[in-house]
Amino acid sequence: MDKKNIVVTGGAGFIGSHLCEALLKGGDNIICIDNFINSNPLNIDHLLKSPSFELIKHDINEPIDLEKYTELEKFKVKFTGIQEIYHQACPTSAKNFEKFKMDTLFTNSLGMKNILDLAVKYKAKIVHGSTSVVYGPRTKDKKKFNEEDFGVINHLSERGCYDEGKRFAETCVETYREVHGLEVGIARIFRTYGPRQRLYDGEMVPDFITDAIDGKDLVIYGDKTFTTSLTYVSDIVDGLVRMMAYSGGYLGPVNLGSDQDVSLVEVAERIIKMTNSGSKIVFEDPLLFMTPLGLPDIRKAKEELGWFPLVRLEDGLEKSVEYALAKKQLLGLR
Repeated sequence: MDKKNIVVTGGAGFIGSHLCEALLKGGDNIICIDNFINSNPLNIDHLLKSPSFELIKHDINEPIDLEKYTELEKFKVKFTGIQEIYHQACPTSAKNFEKFKMDTLFTNSLGMKNILDLAVKYKAKIVHGSTSVVYGPRTKDKKKFNEEDFGVINHLSERGCYDEGKRFAETCVETYREVHGLEVGIARIFRTYGPRQRLYDGEMVPDFITDAIDGKDLVIYGDKTFTTSLTYVSDIVDGLVRMMAYSGGYLGPVNLGSDQDVSLVEVAERIIKMTNSGSKIVFEDPLLFMTPLGLPDIRKAKEELGWFPLVRLEDGLEKSVEYALAKKQLLGLR
């Protein structure tokens, strides 16, 4: 084999599409699995021209047989199998969380099982995209978390299908590792930003940019004290790839994110300045899915993977603004 066959679930999503792009540049065959309920086909439109990239439209909550897809015959999956799986699929929506509740519940349970079964079938290494919410919210006494922290979560809360669901998904990964001997990685991803984030969905940073360009108010769902961790998407992709390449044994969960606390008011002000906008900053009631989260302790990622965020906030915001300006007609901006 001169090329690996790599599966990326949720490959048309925000992080997933950047991951597919990076992996494709590495020269391997990329199989993107997505059902587009919460992602955008335009994110991977430029990748479809490559003979080493194939899109499979499929809901991972249903079992999948990759060998039945004729478009994958060129990758000889039946004979050479799948070597790596990056699992990034899971609906996330700040403004439309209720709409995707059942999909979220099933993706974190049935979907997780189906992808792990795929890994068992092909003896593939899997890196699971988990989240910082497994630690629960930050508190006055605790705002930075390391991988040994358990966190406190109300599993019966309105957002339990995501928060507790992600914890259960990690349990699935760990159990499959113990029982089937899978090679696994669990990436606890903290708040990420950059080009291709969904617009007008409460993500705030992409909405700050598009609203500033359009001369509208920039809305912070909270008050002036709202701070958060923000990591540029290319740094997260680099961390995921390093986790997959790691050959030093089982690492356990690894935090991927910036350990710097950032004021959203300052972020909004920077974007207004970058876009020469006359927009104002306004505050609205917090959204269920958009709350202040903790910061990551990233010592493990530094020591074991040689990873830490490289893209400065001002540079990442500038790249995000440039993307929005270049795509403004497509995005429906003036």
